[in-house]
Amino acid sequence: MSHRAGTPHLGSSLSCVDILTAAYWSVLNVDPRDPRRADRDRFILSKGHAALALYVTLARRGFFDQETLATYNCDGGVLAEHPGPGCVPGIEAATGSLGHGLSLGLGMALAGKIQEQSFRVFVLMSDGECNEGSVWEAALFAPARRLDNVCAIIDYNKWQATGRSNETLALSPLREKWEAFGWEACEIDGHDIEGLIATMAWGPSTSGKPRAIIAHTVKGRGVSFMEDDNNWHYRIPTAEEVLKAAQELQPS
Repeated sequence: MSHRAGTPHLGSSLSCVDILTAAYWSVLNVDPRDPRRADRDRFILSKGHAALALYVTLARRGFFDQETLATYNCDGGVLAEHPGPGCVPGIEAATGSLGHGLSLGLGMALAGKIQEQSFRVFVLMSDGECNEGSVWEAALFAPARRLDNVCAIIDYNKWQATGRSNETLALSPLREKWEAFGWEACEIDGHDIEGLIATMAWGPSTSGKPRAIIAHTVKGRGVSFMEDDNNWHYRIPTAEEVLKAAQELQPS
C-alpha cells in the first residue's frame, strides 16, 4: 500500500501493528457487524501517521471489505493518509495532528462515566507525541476525574521524525513520568503478543487510576533492512524492496 500510493510512515506502522493485532483480536469488546454499538470499547490511533496499520487491521478484522485497501490515498477514495472521522467503520476520530488523541479519548471516557457505561477507551500514541504539552495536560486530567476506564499505550520505538526521541526531548524515564502524573504505568515488550494481551485486558479497577503502557518497540519491525532505521519514517519502498520485505515476512 505504501509503495502503490507513494506514502511514507511505513516504519511507524510496523512498530505498532503487533499492538493493534493484540487489541483487535483478543482485547477490545467490538463487533465488526455493529461498529457503532453503544457499549463498544473505543480505540483511538492518536499517532495517525500510522494509519496504514490501522486500515489493514480493521479490514482483516472484518470492519470493511479488504478490496477497499487498494484505494488507499487514491483520488475519490475513503482511505486518506491520516484517518478521517467515520471514513470507514471502526475509525473513531480524525487523528494525525499529534497530541490530540489522548484528550479525545478522555472526553469519551468521561462521557462513559457520566452515562454509567462500561466501555473502555484505548489510545495508541507515539513516543515523539509525548513532546506535546497537551498530552501532559490530559495526563493530569485523567486521574483528577478518576478515569480508570482509560488505557494509554505509548509506541516507544525511540525515534521521531528527525532523530532519537530521547535526544529531542528528555522523555526518559517515561514510565516514572506517567506514574508521577497519577497513572498506573508499566513497561512491556511491544512485540510480545501474549504479553500485550495480558497487559491490555484489564477488568474493573478499584484504584481509580488510568493506565499507561510503555510498549518498547522497534521501528520497521519485521523487515531487516527497515528495523531501527529512521530513514523509513519518510522513505517509500521500491517495488524490489516490497518483494524483499514480503519474502522476509512469510511465515516459516
